[in-house]
Amino acid sequence: MTALLKFENVTVQYPIYNSRNMSLRNHLVRISTGGRIESEAGHVQLVTALRDATFTINHGDSVALIGHNGAGKSTLLRTMAGVYTPAFGHITRQGRIATVMELGTGMDPELSGYENITRMSMLLGMNKKQIEANAKDIAAFTQLGDFLALPVRTYSTGMGMRLMFAVATSTKPDILLVDEMFGTGDAEFQAQAKKRMEQLIRSVGIFVFASHSDVLVKAYCKRFFFLEHGIIKEIDKSDVSRMTKSVAA
Repeated sequence: MTALLKFENVTVQYPIYNSRNMSLRNHLVRISTGGRIESEAGHVQLVTALRDATFTINHGDSVALIGHNGAGKSTLLRTMAGVYTPAFGHITRQGRIATVMELGTGMDPELSGYENITRMSMLLGMNKKQIEANAKDIAAFTQLGDFLALPVRTYSTGMGMRLMFAVATSTKPDILLVDEMFGTGDAEFQAQAKKRMEQLIRSVGIFVFASHSDVLVKAYCKRFFFLEHGIIKEIDKSDVSRMTKSVAA
């Protein structure tokens, strides 16, 4: 299938409740969301996290999303994935989408590692046959051994990250959305994760990667979107280092 992501004047908004006349709350909202507080009615404030986004990402494109924390990168990724529904505008999606974003999505701490492999794989859209075919590879990649038979609540943070990353990257999507995931686990696992991710990137039709690292986005991406307060602007590769440095400043 030919992959496609097309946004036409897409705006994403959400309410913040019980924040009227609270200057500190208003300030925290701005910092945490990067959006703009549009209006206030009663005890509800409306935050615009993404405004009038218009672009087309075609099959073969690899796109970097850069910007400060709260600029709208994660909101844009979740909107691409269909997690967030726009208040205005239209989105066209062609192809199966997989995300490597919030580690922990779909994981049940009371279930074993093996049971969570099945659970999270089902949430990624895999059928029973695909899950059975992937389970052995996922288990081997995690290097968790007998711990996979234990409840996930007994895992350390690093062990949980290994399991979730292995499942998330076991699918073969048409569109891959990644949110700053190359720092997963210890040094040895990071090297393995990097290799696995690079193989996956080469196999997909569209790759979208949100990151603060100019080195990584230049290595993996050919197009570059800069976000600021929910506004998207496509920039040239030659401007990436300057923009990422201004974000870090």
